[in-house]
Amino acid sequence: FGVLTTVLNYIIYLPCYNVLHLSASVSNVIAWVFAVVFAYLTNKPFVFRSYDWSAQTVVPEFTKFVGGRIASGVMETAIIFLTVDLLRWDGNIMKLVTSVLVVILNYIGSKFLVFRKK
Repeated sequence: FGVLTTVLNYIIYLPCYNVLHLSASVSNVIAWVFAVVFAYLTNKPFVFRSYDWSAQTVVPEFTKFVGGRIASGVMETAIIFLTVDLLRWDGNIMKLVTSVLVVILNYIGSKFLVFRKK
């Protein structure tokens, strides 16, 4: 599901950046929002086998999930802003490079902070 989340992120980022000509960092934030929602909805049951959808479980779980994703999303957007928007490096290549780091950090955060066994 990490791969599918990354693919969804790219499906949204690439047209925003290459077709709509939004800045790389703005394109990244838009793609991030969609990817985070998709990641939560798939990671919860299929990756971390968390099946309780009650509000008392979902609200704190989703809050921690988004909190962890914000940290990696800010890091990714900052790198993209610096390398692509400021230094004019290739936005497609830098998105790929930063995605590898983000996938690793998000998995670790989800496993040990969000969906840990009680």
